[in-house]
Amino acid sequence: MAEELKLVEGKYLTYKGVPVVREGSTICYGDKNEKCFLILEIMSYKTENRQQIPDKILIQVVDSEDPNKIIKQGDKNGLSEALKFGTAWLDNANH
Repeated sequence: MAEELKLVEGKYLTYKGVPVVREGSTICYGDKNEKCFLILEIMSYKTENRQQIPDKILIQVVDSEDPNKIIKQGDKNGLSEALKFGTAWLDNANH
């Protein structure tokens, strides 16, 4: 990943200047003040060099006002691919 994750005011990580929050297997990316935000759900893991690495990722662009409303959904293998596609979908949905 060319863009690094960075701490924001000691509380949150950012990716491409946007907050990233992870709880368990769920990663939320985006600003809830925008029209939409991104949810990445880690569906499975694989083992590489004795470490668990996210494998199958469910990608959802959701409406900020109604998080039950899914704007776009898909899945990718690997967190890098999921972030690449998810951020493009999110940018498209917000603009």
